Order: sequence, then structure tokens, then C-alpha cells
Amino acid sequence: MAVLKFDDVPFEQVRDGLQRKIIHLDQLMTVLLDFSDGPWEKPEPPHAHPHEQTSYIAAGEVIFYCEDEPEQHLKAGDMFFVPSGKQHCIRLLTPYARLVDSFSPIREDFL
Repeated sequence: MAVLKFDDVPFEQVRDGLQRKIIHLDQLMTVLLDFSDGPWEKPEPPHAHPHEQTSYIAAGEVIFYCEDEPEQHLKAGDMFFVPSGKQHCIRLLTPYARLVDSFSPIREDFL
């Protein structure tokens, strides 16, 4: 299938306050993340993965933390990227946030 609308993909409940939708090809994955449990007093635990990642902030505001980098206050319309293997995380500043993440290669652990 060459066209798949996100509206046709059901949400998966990851945990209370976080749901996601996933579409992917062989080497590229896009994940729509809806957070509804903000604002957070502290950031989520840092994590790293071998995948390259870009993230687009579609709604809300976050602070982005990345290993060896200054923290960044990001709002709707901003993007960040994460190189392979770098520790990173976010902290929600608003009650709701939507992020659109892309990963290469795909994250088998999400499937």
C-alpha cells in the first residue's frame, strides 16, 4: 500500500497519559505520540537507542534534554534530532503535547 492515512491507524495505549500510532517501511518508521498527562515536574528517565531520530513538536511545549547538549525549550513547530546512541528525554510543560517521531532503521521494539 502506497498511501496510509494516520486517521486509519488505531491508537495504541502505551501507558496512562500516552498513546501512539505507528506507520513504517523497511528502514523508516514514523510514530505519532499523544501525551495527555502533563505538565511534568521532572523529565522522563533518559534513554538511548541505536536508531537515528527526528521529532517534530506538533502541539504543546517540552524541554528536550540530550547528552552533552544544553537543554532546549521547544514549542509547536520546532524540531529536534537525536544521533544514534545518545541519551535523551523530554519534560512536558503543557497538559497536552503531540510529537511526530521518525526513526531509521525502524524500532522493532515498537512492533
